[in-house]
Amino acid sequence: MIIKEKKIPRLFFKIGWFFISWLVARRFNKLQIHPIDIAPNSSYLLLCNHFSFWDGFLAAYLVKHSINKAQRVNVINFMSVKKQMQMNPWLRYTGSFSVSPGKTSSGKSVAYASEKLNTPGNVLVLYPQGNLESCHVREIAMKDGINALIPQIKGNCQIIWSSNLLEYFEGLKPSIDFHLLDCGTNHSFNFENLTEKVNQHHRLALKKQIRFTEEKL
Repeated sequence: MIIKEKKIPRLFFKIGWFFISWLVARRFNKLQIHPIDIAPNSSYLLLCNHFSFWDGFLAAYLVKHSINKAQRVNVINFMSVKKQMQMNPWLRYTGSFSVSPGKTSSGKSVAYASEKLNTPGNVLVLYPQGNLESCHVREIAMKDGINALIPQIKGNCQIIWSSNLLEYFEGLKPSIDFHLLDCGTNHSFNFENLTEKVNQHHRLALKKQIRFTEEKL
């Protein structure tokens, strides 16, 4: 059975979103978004690398300061592993709903996720690596679960990847760079092409983070 998110009033959603943005801005030194063009009248599938406890907060900050500037965001949802949601019931109040990879119920979770993306202005955040890894890995190993999700989406959905990279350099607090990539829409989706584009983009993003040393990635 799917553990679904708790629906909260729009006012509470906006207050929570404002609080998260404030918290992230306080916790990090600099937050630099390397923007892309956001498609109008669309839903948005936001794919990010998965490297820390802060990932959900960072995604919410990114949505507020990028997608929401181009189109009013209705809701943000996160697809989370069911065991994590059972251990952390508060995730239901952040827009999270469950998935159980490898089990028959995962099909229902995928169908539920695709329904969310049928509505323009809705955002679904996914971490296609499926596991926590360093943000500095050279290769993003993407699980193929989105192969089942994206073909079920009706209407227009923009697929966005963000390589979120953390550095300290001279700061006492870390800084985050959000390197965005427009991966097209659900209508042009191809898993192999997406994986290749994401990895090329991620390696280039890593190279941009290096200040002085020339390194072959």
